[in-house]
Amino acid sequence: MAVRALALSLGAALVALTLGPLALVLARAGDAAGLGPADWAAVRFTLTQAALSAVVSVALAVPVARALARRRFPGRGLLIALLGAPFLLPVIVAVLGLLAVFGRSGLLNRGLEALGLPPVSVYGLHGVVLAHVFFNMPFAVRLILQGWLAIPAERFRLAESLGLTPRDVGRHLERPMLREVLPGTLLVIFVICLSSFAVALTLGGGPGATTVELAIFQALRFEFDLGRAALLATLQFAICAAAVLSAGAVALPAGFGAGLDRKPVTLAPGGWRRFADAVTLSAAAAFLILPLGMVVARGVPGLLSLPPEVWAAAGRSLAVALPSALLAVSGALVLALAAPAFGLVATLPLAASSLVLGTGLFLAAHPFVNPSRIALPVTMLVNAVLSLPFAFRILAPEARALQADYGRLAAALDLRGLARLRWLTLPRLRRPLGFALGVSAALAMGDLGVIALFAGEGGATLPLLVQRLMGAYRMEQAAAAALLLVLTSFALFWVFDRAGRHASA
Repeated sequence: MAVRALALSLGAALVALTLGPLALVLARAGDAAGLGPADWAAVRFTLTQAALSAVVSVALAVPVARALARRRFPGRGLLIALLGAPFLLPVIVAVLGLLAVFGRSGLLNRGLEALGLPPVSVYGLHGVVLAHVFFNMPFAVRLILQGWLAIPAERFRLAESLGLTPRDVGRHLERPMLREVLPGTLLVIFVICLSSFAVALTLGGGPGATTVELAIFQALRFEFDLGRAALLATLQFAICAAAVLSAGAVALPAGFGAGLDRKPVTLAPGGWRRFADAVTLSAAAAFLILPLGMVVARGVPGLLSLPPEVWAAAGRSLAVALPSALLAVSGALVLALAAPAFGLVATLPLAASSLVLGTGLFLAAHPFVNPSRIALPVTMLVNAVLSLPFAFRILAPEARALQADYGRLAAALDLRGLARLRWLTLPRLRRPLGFALGVSAALAMGDLGVIALFAGEGGATLPLLVQRLMGAYRMEQAAAAALLLVLTSFALFWVFDRAGRHASA
């Protein structure tokens, strides 16, 4: 009962923080003129690229996750950790890496030129989908791999003792798990891509490849048309809500029941399946490493000569990221342990436009206080709200399994409150908690949204300082600061994720 009351309070606060800024923008918008043909074209492009990005990302992630689940090899742990990197990279930094590989003067086109073949363009729908797959396919692998590892080891031991073939294992163990995990994974990636901004801005290629989020930015930045921005943001909410309800209708529980926490058993078939797994993992690693390597190559030369302002900005980013991650994961855990109906509330911030959210908070704070004085607390709060859906999606499947498997036993033992948290919840959920903390901290570390509206000259976080250095054409320092941002974000993720995995080993 206490968890449900806490979840109700948290859900109400989350709805207020998500919808309140939109209401403020609507209130200041006056009489909106409605949406034009260009806005509807942006809606169609947004839906198309989001659907393609989600399907391609998940379709590629399934064989990679299966290969990681059933193979053991040197460097496997490093590869799993690396899978978190693209999703956690600041978007503009990752796009620079992709352009270095797939751009007009990138590695791919230089290779085609050497072979006498015409160059390929990375701009347009295919470029947007490529960038989204780079960001989201590794994240999908991690989510699906969590599902694979959650299958009790006893089921694999039974399959081995019965002599089931790989096809039988897929039919009786893997497909039921995928039916439970894939709808949520598709939903998260689809909704993430709905609010694509920086990718569409850099790789969209013109008015014919504009997303709704980019149209909102144009309405706010160049026209200050609050009415049009509010209508687009409301439409984005409606699309995301439809996606959430659709995913909830097709998701099916796997029904494996509780295990005895024995050491995982891996069924590793040989023959052509071993070769296919090796090719799959090699291709996935190359797809990730090449753009990341280009980012490192451009940033290393200036890393040791960074100005003091960069280190101060890094400190402010850490001061925002750590409490933001703690708030996001704490809130997600409460909602995940409550009734499944809270899933809709937890997913609600995914539908919010960060630009409209920041504009609404700016309008609310400006009459009472200088926005630069509250830049860091507001940024921390907004990052916690925007990170909560990801933390919830990571925690929810295992939290629900925990309730189904041990809820009655805990009730019979009268295990409640802090005692239940200490002896049951935290020990059973350490692995997803560490993963969720790592994801939330890294996302907050690399966020460039609200801070751009609130921060003064001396209060920039590291992503904002990178943007300012690029704007001042101090490109060497910008590249080095971007590399520092990447290293810090990845270090936060690695520390939390490793702590969770080792604690549960």
